[in-house]
Amino acid sequence: MDSEMEKAAQREHALADAVTKSARQIWQAGLGAYAKAQQEGGDMYTRLVQEGSALQTRLQRLTGGRIADASDAVSKLAGEANRQASGSLEKLEKVFEERVARTLRGLGMPTREDVHALSRQIQELHLAVMRLESGKTGARKSAAKPAAKPKPAAAARAAAKPAPGDKTSARRSASRA
Repeated sequence: MDSEMEKAAQREHALADAVTKSARQIWQAGLGAYAKAQQEGGDMYTRLVQEGSALQTRLQRLTGGRIADASDAVSKLAGEANRQASGSLEKLEKVFEERVARTLRGLGMPTREDVHALSRQIQELHLAVMRLESGKTGARKSAAKPAAKPKPAAAARAAAKPAPGDKTSARRSASRA
């Protein structure tokens, strides 16, 4: 029976290792895709700048006075290409973040929203405790002071006198006298 439990524990450990390895591979693949998109986006931008410079040089030779128009066209073309590259990169980032979040949720990891919600709850509980503590100290301050203790001599005299209506005490006192 112990060997069955050990085998079950080994299977669980192997499964946990496989899930961890898979999550790590997903993470690494996402980072690789992100780096590649960022690199290719930069390379594309560099190529467009080079092509734009070459086009501007050719246009200067051909048109002479209309360089400003050509420069504007090249600038627009480069800006559009940059926007497209940025848009593609943002889409890739979003897909990557969603997949990582889905994987982490599958592993039982809390999300950023979960952590923020817990933080808010802790803050609310802290404030409630502070209110309760301030209410207790206020109640203590407003409570009446305890009665003054009788002086030792007066307490001894009160103990020596029999209580009114206490016949046994009176008899004892009388028998002593």
